Order: sequence, then structure tokens, then C-alpha cells
Amino acid sequence: MRSDRIKIVWIYPDLLSTYGDQGNCIVLERRAALRGIPTQTVNVRSDEAVPVDGDIYLLGGGEDRPQILAAQRLRADGGLARAAQYGSVIFAVCAGYQLLGTEFGGEEGQPVEGIGLLDIRSGRGERRAVGEIVGEVDSALGIPKITGFENHQGVTHLGPSVRPLAKTVVGVGNGDGYEGAYRDHTVGTYMHGPALVRNPALADLLLWWAVGQELQPIDDSWAGRLREERLNSVLT
Repeated sequence: MRSDRIKIVWIYPDLLSTYGDQGNCIVLERRAALRGIPTQTVNVRSDEAVPVDGDIYLLGGGEDRPQILAAQRLRADGGLARAAQYGSVIFAVCAGYQLLGTEFGGEEGQPVEGIGLLDIRSGRGERRAVGEIVGEVDSALGIPKITGFENHQGVTHLGPSVRPLAKTVVGVGNGDGYEGAYRDHTVGTYMHGPALVRNPALADLLLWWAVGQELQPIDDSWAGRLREERLNSVLT
């Protein structure tokens, strides 16, 4: 950690904040607090500079035009790219996930330049993916199945320098049998839900990366109930 607290940066809530994705910020604050780890949360609007001293950066979903505008402003600003170079944690959902790549599909399906933090390219598929999604997470990350809700028409192709976050068990994800992508401490996913509320182990993985040391256990009974409820509704 760069200080005695975790600085969480919620990027462009005025553009990228659909489907309750700001809940990812709330659950990180809560799970850190239960461990006695102080946090500072900064909401950065699209007309403000992205600070480079954050520990965890969050991006949510958004419609086509806000996504395009967000990508343009993040490229011009450069703060998120510098933070990634410094080793900060980045967690991006849906539109936020797509714009981390080199290219994504615009409102008419036209290619739009991303910010290039992940070696991925996204475009539009023939069908919209709507519904529950479950995936078996890459074993290198050491966390259990992920569960979420997807609502997108994106198809995402992964380049050689990234790994898929999970193998799809239920749902569409990237469209190739896998869901999401990650490299180092940057993670992208199509999961709403919010994703970190439904996947406490994933939330703890981001906190662990930010803190740089093992986290103490906490009572996860309520989070576990929600998780099992959602998994059982899909897998049984």
C-alpha cells in the first residue's frame, strides 16, 4: 500500500454506472472495514482528472455513446494508464471492460479506439447476451466459481498477452467459451450483479493485491448465502 489506507477510485460515475456497478465500490469499502483497513473513496467525474495515486480503480457499464466518450477522455487524460504502470489494481465491468482494450464496437458497430490496457478487441455479436453467467476461474487466481448477470451484445477476442478470467459454464461471456480477461492486476469482466457483491473471493483478491499481504478471515455467512442462492438457481 502507498499509505495507511486503500484509495479506491470510481471512474466516471456520470458515464459508466449502469446496473448498480457502484456496488463494487461499496463492497470493497465494507470488506476492508471488517478487517480494520481504512479506505478513501474518490468519485472522478468525466470532466475531472484521474488521479494516479489510487490503489484500486473501478469502471462500470454504460451505453454506447457514454462508453465512446469515456474512452476518448481516458485516452486524453492518461491518468489510468499511468496508474496501471505503477501497479495499481483495475477492475472493469462490461463497457468498462471493453474500453480497456485496443478496440470496441461503437453505436453503429464501427470500431472505436480503446485505451489499450488489455490486449483485447471487442465488437458486436449477432445476438444480445442477457441472463445469468457462471464461470470456472483460472486456477492461477485461486478463487472459486464466479457468478453474475450479463446484458451485452459484445464479442471479445483475447490477444496473447492476457488470460481469460474464467471458462464459461453458463452464459455467453466473451463469446468463445470464456468470460473476461486479466493481466497482472488489471481485470475485466462482463459480470454485473454487482460482480463483487456476488463474488466476495474476487473482491478479496483485489484487496489482497492492493494491500500486498494476506487478508485476515471475516464472517462471510451472509455473502455466502447470496452466492449459493444465485449459483443454485442456475446450476440445479
